[in-house]
Amino acid sequence: MLLTRVITAVIALVVVVGMLFFAAATAWALFVLAIALLACWEWSRLSALTRRGQALYLFLSGAIAGGLLLAYVRDPDGGFMAVARAAFVVATIFWIAAAPMWLARHARPGPWICAIAGWIVVWPTWFAFVVLRDASPWLLLAIAAIVWIADVAAYFAGKSFGRHKLAPAVSPGKTWEGAAGAIAAVASYGVALALAARARPLPIAPVFEFALGTPAVVAMLVLAALSVVGDLFESWMKRGAGMKDSSRLLPGHGGVLDRIDALTSTLPVAAFALWFAPGPA
Repeated sequence: MLLTRVITAVIALVVVVGMLFFAAATAWALFVLAIALLACWEWSRLSALTRRGQALYLFLSGAIAGGLLLAYVRDPDGGFMAVARAAFVVATIFWIAAAPMWLARHARPGPWICAIAGWIVVWPTWFAFVVLRDASPWLLLAIAAIVWIADVAAYFAGKSFGRHKLAPAVSPGKTWEGAAGAIAAVASYGVALALAARARPLPIAPVFEFALGTPAVVAMLVLAALSVVGDLFESWMKRGAGMKDSSRLLPGHGGVLDRIDALTSTLPVAAFALWFAPGPA
């Protein structure tokens, strides 16, 4: 099992990094569009739609995908960006206000409400993958690293010091101590980026120019907290559907949503924040 997990991780890393830095813009958009459609398929299962409902949901998801790709190819700086920014606003409101309220509930909404929420989870993430990568692959990688650093730090801090459960009804393995470790690790990462940005002209340097990078580091801490919300929200959906993994598409890792759950709650909000900040986005 461990060998399978490692092999899958290595293959995925090579493919994603290769596409991120070497693929043409349209090829990258298509690549992450395929990931988004797989995520929609998994979400249709988590939403407990009927087979007919799943078919309709996937048909509509495909139609949305086609429309978004066409908009990107034809007008990447005009209509596409206008829709992207609207999606980032909706996603920010959802992850800061709606998702925490859903997590506090014991009963899930109906299947189609959950399914529509899936579009709010998936499509702004696709927009963020495209917009942030167009701004700079290094910018997208730096933001994604917030999630990875928070996840690793939370695991080790929780394993070493975890005593108080963060959300026992949703994800029994998560602790407040783990969350604190994640915040501390991301704070260190943010300070390191701020210092590096001041020392040399990195692609992300403009983000850290204002007030010695303090607002950027604070924003990174908010994103780290939201990454936990994204993780918990998908766990909540899986628990409600009686599923351990979103699918078995990735041997040893589960499904696509299992790998991008925390990114869905951070990348769109980061793109929204960068809309108002100096820098490449």
